[in-house]
Amino acid sequence: MLDRYFDVTRGLVAEALEDTSLTPRARLRRYLDIITGRLEADGYGRGCLIGDLSLEASGSSELLRARLSAIFAEWRTPFAACIRDAQERGEIASDFEPDELADFLLASWQGAILRMKVDRNPKALERFKTIAFQTAFKEPT
Repeated sequence: MLDRYFDVTRGLVAEALEDTSLTPRARLRRYLDIITGRLEADGYGRGCLIGDLSLEASGSSELLRARLSAIFAEWRTPFAACIRDAQERGEIASDFEPDELADFLLASWQGAILRMKVDRNPKALERFKTIAFQTAFKEPT
């Protein structure tokens, strides 16, 4: 079940991050917007299975914890590549390494999704996007 869910997630990542009609920075934003749309379609009541299992089940199953760790490592890769591209083009400040920013993006976004589920509205998602793109993913000055 987790692997099938991640297959869908990979497709969403590819849809956003491989769209070369957009700048790399815009691709990152596009991914978050795609996910926001899917969460909206579910009434902001369901989140991400990967995040939910990480929170609830990784402490009780070493096999599941290891698989989730591998998923996050794989998930980070295309984000880090996109961030690296954005930094090389001067679209995102290079204050942090691409892998670190990719980890920040995924972990913080998962936190915003958890809060969204509690509040049943998109405010946490929109707040994350606004703050992330004005700080960690800001354009260089």
